[in-house]
Amino acid sequence: MLALVRSFAVAITLFVAGASAVPASAQIFWKSPDYRGAPITLEEPGIGVALPGANPAEQRANLVWQLRAGLNVAALQCQRFETLMSKDVYAGVLTNHKEELAKTYATLTNYFKRVEKNAKAGQQALDRYGTKTYIGMSTVQGILGFCQTSAYVGRSALYAPRGALSIVAMERLRELRNSLLPGREQQFNVGHNPPVMTFPNLDKQCWRKVKKVEAYDVRCGLNPI
Repeated sequence: MLALVRSFAVAITLFVAGASAVPASAQIFWKSPDYRGAPITLEEPGIGVALPGANPAEQRANLVWQLRAGLNVAALQCQRFETLMSKDVYAGVLTNHKEELAKTYATLTNYFKRVEKNAKAGQQALDRYGTKTYIGMSTVQGILGFCQTSAYVGRSALYAPRGALSIVAMERLRELRNSLLPGREQQFNVGHNPPVMTFPNLDKQCWRKVKKVEAYDVRCGLNPI
């Protein structure tokens, strides 16, 4: 009996361990559209807040800060989807890439000081830039796609080698920005027109008596809703 109990306990342990090793099939039960796109080039216009006259290092800093802002917004807006771990991923990115992010902030600070030709005016311009960047990475109608996509992009940033955050930004920022737009669920996508639902025709002529019992005549067919 003791051996049987021990065998049963071992079997339960192995079952639990095996079950916990299986990844979840879906985090938020939502299949997003394919938001991927080509990598962003430094000279490409229309990506976030423009920095006129910025040099390549400042342009890279702009992309990195947009990526950081997007992951920060996700950490705040996507906490309802706990399995995405958006808040933890963002915290990990801040820790793993703190040196590059500090250098990025310093680069942006120096850019606005140079453009505004005044330290105080430069700080104010930097604050406005930050506000616009965060607002530009926010969404309401596209929240499902944005949260799921930001989880994928955030993990790429989290596990990127230190010093390579700008590469992740150039490769994945377009995907993150595309996910801000509302998209349809793709697993059961039925197109723009909703499916036609039907119900039995319950008109009086569809009923007849069979052995003194009212019975429905299935030949009456179905009516669309």
